[in-house]
Order: sequence, then C-alpha cells, then structure tokens
Amino acid sequence: MSTIEIRKISITELDTDAIVNAANSDLLAGGGVCGAIFRAAGYGPLQDACDKIGHCDTGSAVITPGFHLKAKYVIHAVGPIWRGGKHGEPEQLYSAYRASLALAKENACRSIAFPLISSGIYGYPLEEAWERAISACLDFIGSDPEGGIDIIFAVLSDHVQEVGLRILREKKITG
Repeated sequence: MSTIEIRKISITELDTDAIVNAANSDLLAGGGVCGAIFRAAGYGPLQDACDKIGHCDTGSAVITPGFHLKAKYVIHAVGPIWRGGKHGEPEQLYSAYRASLALAKENACRSIAFPLISSGIYGYPLEEAWERAISACLDFIGSDPEGGIDIIFAVLSDHVQEVGLRILREKKITG
C-alpha cells in the first residue's frame, strides 16, 4: 500500500530510499533545494556524478548516488520555468514527477521524498504546482496499486504545507 504525506522538514534530513532534487537541465548545483541537497550530499562527488550524465531535459529525471545523504539515491528532476501556463508547463511538471517515480521503481525504492518542484525560483504558482504534483503521484499509485511506494513531500513553510494538505484531501475525496 502506497502513502502520500506532506511534512514540514528539510528534504536532506529524510531517511528515504531516494530524494528528488529540483534540478536545472545542466545538472549544476544551484540555490534553494538544489543547493541544500548538493551541500548535504557532498558538492564534489554529486557534481562529478551529474557532470558524467551531462544534461536532463525539462520534464525528465536522472539518478545518482546519494553520497553523504541518508538517502541511497538522488533523483534529479527538471521542472519547467513558469511562463504563464500556455507553453506546456503543466505537462512538463507532471512528467517530471512521473519520471522520478519511474526511476525510483526501476531502482527498487520503497520510499521517495519530493520538494515542490518548480515552485521556487522557477515561479510555478503554488496551487497549480500542488495540483500537478499530487495528481502525478496519485496517478502513479493508481497505475501500480501493488507497487507500494511511500511518497513524502518535504516543505519548509506552514502555508505551503497547508495548501498541499488541502489539495491532497480534495483529490483523495474526488479521486
């Protein structure tokens, strides 16, 4: 049985099989969640692993070891930059979550932690970001009900957590 929960915690503190990095397409260390993950994993080894991969398209994901993190893997998912929602952003964001979950499954992960991809410096509106994230996760669970993966969203603000919990409740009721 799969679960989805939303916690107010740094993603780098979670002891899940995989954590997801809100990555850029060049897989370079950045700010925000990305910077925190690189610092916690060990900048040098994680950047070297990313450099070997080289690139990841928007809406896709790649995987590296977790190095100094509790998590065994870091899945680098590239979400879209918000440009008003008429340039494929909803589909790309949904795809980034689904690609991350597929990689987790391929690597026998039983738990995964996500940030709210694209909602920081990429400017994706909060409600819409949660809608896509939760839809992608619920659809993945629905397509593999026996798969059993625990999904945690790690957020740092009460407001972001509250919005996510409300949307999760609404989707579970109507789903």
